[in-house]
Amino acid sequence: MALNMTRRGFLLSAALAQPRRNVLFLVADDLNNALGCYGNKHVKTPNFDKLAARGVLFERAYCQFPLCAPSRASFLSGLRPETTRVLSLDVPTRRHMPDAVMLPELFRKNGYHTSQSGKIFHTGPEHEDPRSWDTMHIDNGKNPPVTEAIRYDTLPKPRNHSMTWMELRTPEEQTPDAIAAAKASESIRHAVRTGRPFFAAVGFRRPHSPYAVPKRYFDLYDPPSLPLPDPASTHPPAARYELPETKPLTAKEQREFLAAYYASVSYADAQAGRIFQTLEELDLWENTVVVLIGDHGYHNGDHAMWHKMTLFETSHRVPFLLYAPDAKGNGRRSKGLVELLDVYPTLAGLCGLTSPRNLEGVNLRPWLDDPARPSKPAAFGMVGRNDDGHESHHNPTYFGKTIRTESWRYTEWDEGRRGAELYDEQKDPGETKNLIGDAAHGPVIQELKQRLRNRQ
Repeated sequence: MALNMTRRGFLLSAALAQPRRNVLFLVADDLNNALGCYGNKHVKTPNFDKLAARGVLFERAYCQFPLCAPSRASFLSGLRPETTRVLSLDVPTRRHMPDAVMLPELFRKNGYHTSQSGKIFHTGPEHEDPRSWDTMHIDNGKNPPVTEAIRYDTLPKPRNHSMTWMELRTPEEQTPDAIAAAKASESIRHAVRTGRPFFAAVGFRRPHSPYAVPKRYFDLYDPPSLPLPDPASTHPPAARYELPETKPLTAKEQREFLAAYYASVSYADAQAGRIFQTLEELDLWENTVVVLIGDHGYHNGDHAMWHKMTLFETSHRVPFLLYAPDAKGNGRRSKGLVELLDVYPTLAGLCGLTSPRNLEGVNLRPWLDDPARPSKPAAFGMVGRNDDGHESHHNPTYFGKTIRTESWRYTEWDEGRRGAELYDEQKDPGETKNLIGDAAHGPVIQELKQRLRNRQ
């Protein structure tokens, strides 16, 4: 090796010397488990469903914080929110972890061409991480102009989140997620031309509100035919993330909201399909790891809520599809508990890279080869609260924390000072009956309380 060759140059030479696995990393904003492959009979997601059939579908995967910035800082660093200290939308990604090696940064350090298309880290320069990427395409298309709408609807405030949908006349190729898909395909083709392995990260804006997608995706759904969600539940006030003065939705508004959300999911699915077609055209499936996740779940009327920011199953649970070319479990489903925290060590391991020693997740390769193996003992999550409901996602003053095991979910608010919850996930998967006051469950509560505090 020439004496003046840099370490980066050496790594690149090594990468060129032998084929290395590529990675296509897809993140959809506010995507819950309302996908065909997860059993939803109404939503149309043919491309996500094909990915699930090709790889391993994790039925019970959980985010670490059901809010964009904290969740993304966690799974991109491989560290829990308590470690990253990114606990709101207003804390910059690296404020408390300037030396952390982020997931794409690890691949870049190992000679990969890394590209960002769309929203991967949270939006805004204080959240972005330029040192992770060779190329960055950051869109500004979250809120298209109302002039592009054939139809525009919004539900009235007071609310602590937006409920708006727009049927767009905009040509699909000019919409933000279609542009992100095109940019990702360009970066993949560039990496192939230059002989480098790639880590292509694509962040879809949808189905995040406003549900602004071309009209043809709205045409896939007939609102009156959609079933109404079940709002029944019992829980302490801190568990709820809707302002108390918010007016309940009518049945018509609920169905229109669901149709708009599903239209946005189908739109994101179609953009993923564009990138999958690029892999097909370049004959890359046999050497590319593909992963799809949502950054957190999302309520669509269950518990009479229409947002994230809770520790119920619908907000804590996420879709997680992973295809690795030689995994023995491809085409099967894993029922074991996993966390988004596990994405980092898994992708690094599948590509033969050495992860930082401080990662707090596990490599899921054993589950990719044997999806039926016993799961992790528990999944954990947390979320912020402020007595001023408008400020919970900006300035939390206390937190809720939850542990999800095979059979139970136990949640404490402000270390129990503002209430607690216990749900039997076998008998009550909708988490409608809080058992915290049932003396017969005292031993279970004490065990889960201790495990929650020790994260075991």
